[in-house]
Amino acid sequence: PVGTLHLLGTGAALSDSARTTTMLALEGRASLYLVDCGGDAAQRALASGLDLTRVEGLIVTHEHADHVGGFPLLMERLWLAGQTEPFPVYGNASALKQVERLDAAFDTSNWPDYPSLDLREVGAEERALVLQDDDLTVYASHGTHAVPCIGLRVERRGGGVVAYSGDTAPSAAIVRLAESADVLVHEATGDGPGHSSAAGAARVAREAGVGRLVLVHLGPQPDGGEALLAEARAVFPATELGYDGARYEF
Repeated sequence: PVGTLHLLGTGAALSDSARTTTMLALEGRASLYLVDCGGDAAQRALASGLDLTRVEGLIVTHEHADHVGGFPLLMERLWLAGQTEPFPVYGNASALKQVERLDAAFDTSNWPDYPSLDLREVGAEERALVLQDDDLTVYASHGTHAVPCIGLRVERRGGGVVAYSGDTAPSAAIVRLAESADVLVHEATGDGPGHSSAAGAARVAREAGVGRLVLVHLGPQPDGGEALLAEARAVFPATELGYDGARYEF
């Protein structure tokens, strides 16, 4: 395999000391994209051994603070690392408006060669094309959340597939998006409007026929996540907990 999914963070908006907010990196042979930046995405990328000068763009799944609140810091760090070209940011309309607001909150007008934003709106249809390069093709579908939120399907040229639910209640659209993926990364915040339990995530994995399920967007786990894991494995045995810094080849 020449594709790698990096779990930069695996926590919910409130988690414990072992997890920061859920953020991903998608790495191909030559390409590198980040997904969400609710925390210090640049630091987490560095901790995963990634080169910030390789980052080609950011996908923002939705407008909530735990998924985009770290955007100004990410841009400052990328600039200090040497990024000067217009920086692509992909997302739905409300997510991109949030990015614009956050970017405007700090005056960088006199920072030499500071990168401008290249905002690229993702379509509302199922499996909308997000981006395509020589390594990876990324598609998006909207799940069911309090605000518009996309999940992702990442296909490596000539090989594997990984999928990410985004923040969502169990969703038929996400089942279709994740169909036959090698790895499905699915949120397991708990039952509630716009979120999924571990069992709900496992049902999505089973219906989609994926190879394995990785649970993320996790709140505090007093038992280390054992109950959560047991709940999911009762429905879909090939389930594991996501951990900050984990990586999956595809």
